[in-house]
Amino acid sequence: MLANPSTSTTLHYRSNSTHNPPFSHTNHRCKLSLSPNCPRFTNFAKSKCSSLSLLLSRRKRERLVTVVKAFEDTSAVNDGPQSLHQPISVKIPVGDRHIMVETGHLGRQASGSVTVTDGETIIYTSVCLDDVPSEPSDFYPLSVNYQERFSAAGRTSGGFFKREGRLKDHEVLICRLIDRPLRPTMLKGFYHETQILSWVLSYDGLHSPDSLAVTAAGIALALSEVPNTKVIAGVRVGLVDDKFIVNPTTKEMEESKLDLLLAGTDSAIFMIEYHCIGMLNGVGFHLGVIAIFFRKKNCLKQYKLDSQDAVRTICNEVNALVKKCGKPKMLDAIKLPPPELYKHMEEIAGDELVKVLQIRNKVPRRKALQSLEEKVLSILTEKGYVSKDQSFGIPETVADLLEIEEEDEEVVVDGEVDEGDVHIKPNGRRSSPSLFSEVDVKLVFKEVTSKFLRRRIVEGGKRSDGRTPEGIRPIDSSCGLLPRAHGSALFTRGETQSLAVVTLGDKQMAQRVDNLVDEEEFKRFYLQYSFPPSCVGEVGRIGAPSRREIGHGMLAERALEPILPSENDFPYTVRVESTITESNGSSSMASVCGGCLALQDAGVPVKCMIAGIAMGMVLDTGEFGGDGTPLILSDITGSEDASGDMDFKVAGNEDGVTAFQMDIKVGGITLPVMRTALLQARDGRKHILAEMLKCSPSPSKRLSKYAPLIHVMKVNPEKVNIIIGSGGKKVKSIIEETGVEAIDTQDDGIVKITAKDLSSIEKSISIISRLTMVPTVGDIYKNCEIKSVAPYGVFVEIAPGHEGLCHISELSSNWLPKAEDAFKVGDRVDVKLIEVNGKGQLRLSRKALLPEATSEKSSAEQQARDLTEGNTEQSKDKSRATKFVNPTKVESVEDAPLSKKKAYKRLTSSARDGLKNSSTTVSSIASKDENSLVNGEAKIG
Repeated sequence: MLANPSTSTTLHYRSNSTHNPPFSHTNHRCKLSLSPNCPRFTNFAKSKCSSLSLLLSRRKRERLVTVVKAFEDTSAVNDGPQSLHQPISVKIPVGDRHIMVETGHLGRQASGSVTVTDGETIIYTSVCLDDVPSEPSDFYPLSVNYQERFSAAGRTSGGFFKREGRLKDHEVLICRLIDRPLRPTMLKGFYHETQILSWVLSYDGLHSPDSLAVTAAGIALALSEVPNTKVIAGVRVGLVDDKFIVNPTTKEMEESKLDLLLAGTDSAIFMIEYHCIGMLNGVGFHLGVIAIFFRKKNCLKQYKLDSQDAVRTICNEVNALVKKCGKPKMLDAIKLPPPELYKHMEEIAGDELVKVLQIRNKVPRRKALQSLEEKVLSILTEKGYVSKDQSFGIPETVADLLEIEEEDEEVVVDGEVDEGDVHIKPNGRRSSPSLFSEVDVKLVFKEVTSKFLRRRIVEGGKRSDGRTPEGIRPIDSSCGLLPRAHGSALFTRGETQSLAVVTLGDKQMAQRVDNLVDEEEFKRFYLQYSFPPSCVGEVGRIGAPSRREIGHGMLAERALEPILPSENDFPYTVRVESTITESNGSSSMASVCGGCLALQDAGVPVKCMIAGIAMGMVLDTGEFGGDGTPLILSDITGSEDASGDMDFKVAGNEDGVTAFQMDIKVGGITLPVMRTALLQARDGRKHILAEMLKCSPSPSKRLSKYAPLIHVMKVNPEKVNIIIGSGGKKVKSIIEETGVEAIDTQDDGIVKITAKDLSSIEKSISIISRLTMVPTVGDIYKNCEIKSVAPYGVFVEIAPGHEGLCHISELSSNWLPKAEDAFKVGDRVDVKLIEVNGKGQLRLSRKALLPEATSEKSSAEQQARDLTEGNTEQSKDKSRATKFVNPTKVESVEDAPLSKKKAYKRLTSSARDGLKNSSTTVSSIASKDENSLVNGEAKIG
């Protein structure tokens, strides 16, 4: 393969064979390794260098063809029949079961590929790398892509597009889980772009694929040619019945009190991600939560587990597999800056770098460092250490490698080479070992800056902004900034600032999650984190959220979720937006603090206040004159995060932790170090929580007048279909008629009505109550419409869908020859339910409510008098609690004629004894057991 001469690259043809190549040439800038089994070179040889020959003179072409023929003769000897490699598999014990690792069956052209099986869940992962290295940088060119195929579970996506496309948020999170532990194991100086692809090919619904994907990626990378230091494996840990379980099933996770994912090597841990599940109690609040994952003397005795043993077992088995079928590592492709450049850098910039690092503010310090870097580059150029010649560092062409020196070169004019062919203008060989590239100078400058920053913290005990290692930056917060938002807060900590906004809504605002693990899940709480380039004073891309934004948002969401009330206590869907308006480290933890204040400002009854803090560390203090004890830093800035050895984000209150995320950049983190970091983080959270209580203006702690109202009522589950109607026609008509925003029904009989005003809710409650009422003997219904008239009586509609017969004998106290003589369709009458027969048919009476019915009147007065004298107090209490189904019924005894007052007490008692409908009128809106209304004044529960 030929490289563009305008860039500095390293040519490396990887061979699938371990035989020594018959032709090779190596120097200090370039390596070319060709093998008889290399398909790229074989094709090149067969073409007789058709395109490259255009660039060479006739004599050069003759000598080059001679070399190619010699290569063909050598390759012909090795071109015998080859058998396919047999797949190799190994079983590895993990927890209470085994996982199956297989390689050599799928993806044989990839640098490394593997399938990992747990139960019937299968992960396929491949690792490939580019042949030509990219430009040197301080960031390893690694990309990870994880995708869940819906076919793995025997279904398709629920969306409009049935083909998997852009990664979903949870897939992005798993990509980050794979990337974070692998990156610290990559060797510096290896610039070949590396890509890890992972797919879920089969999912059984029991064994989660995320931790399995981390392990599969670590194994595939170990089998590939990519140089790395250690094998990485990952496991999930759950806590069920005070017992820790490695890689628990999804059913076991439903009962687990915590969710922890751990990744590391056989000797060290590189990543831990944890969040509390459910209520904030038990192990979720214990400060020794980390200690339980290590078998040490001071661990909690009631918990017995060493999850690192599980990781160690996997790594040991993989190491044996790598020795058997792993590919040779490309260690010779590693290109590090010359060691003498570090010496020159410290001599030129050392004293001034110390002064620059004392600048407290981020932007002036950044500009001063940029200016110093340019100054160093200029000095090295003047001294002749840096060449500005564009051809410096360019890889040699094939003619150079063959050492063909001819003067009669033919000049190829642009355009003479066919489109698609490689068009290269060969340059003469250059050997300048004393010169440094500009890229190397910038890389070394950054490393030296990091070294000086760490030395300043260790030796002087002061950080760039003058704080001690335990110091917290100044904190300021305020709420209610946005008048139309349901809740808002601005949280500022040093040069990091988060604007948090809360929006409340009904179920229609819930986030629909369509993934392989959680089928048709709706999230009633979600946090969205935004990091615009303006927050760091830069110009950049604005578009879909980046992987970093998705990851930081999920961390803050998991930290806040445990303090939210249950859906029964607070039926709203809650959305939190955190926009970072200024950033200098710990922006995700600022989102936790700002989000907590905004939730309170929106009137969400949170269980407690929580805060977040980011911790850092300088592990080897002995390098800078210290005693060797790791130095823990509280509330780290961006430069301390980049130069430190640990990024440990912790969220919780004074008593414990709701979520944390730890990334280790070096090995050697021990249990005492982690415990010290947790204790120091607790002290930092206490300080932050105390500052948050000084918020001015303080959170309103009540629902905004612009927030929607939600009324919750319970009806007979068998009546839910009546509310919905055929094809949803009935519920749509209720929404249009009453003006409510939405009516949500559940199979258990829960009905949630969302509206902007109380009058709309009252109208919808009235309609739903009549639709779902259960007629009870003794109930009185007023102003009911006559639907039809028959010779033997009239049919009266007492509620929508409920009609009863009022016999001609019950229409009047006087004798009527025909019902149509006194009544017609459309007339309205007051009736009483006197009987429900075995078929559910209703028998009504109008005569029972007429004052002329003297016999009924005397009987009613006598029964009412007895009831009044014997149960006066009981009657009063029960009368207050009585719930009427239809608002058209008599609500007060004073509204009835004098002759009916005492009789109404008896009817009320009868209705109370037989009432079965759980719906209520507006007067009972605040009923705790059955109905509740959430508005600006009401308190749930």
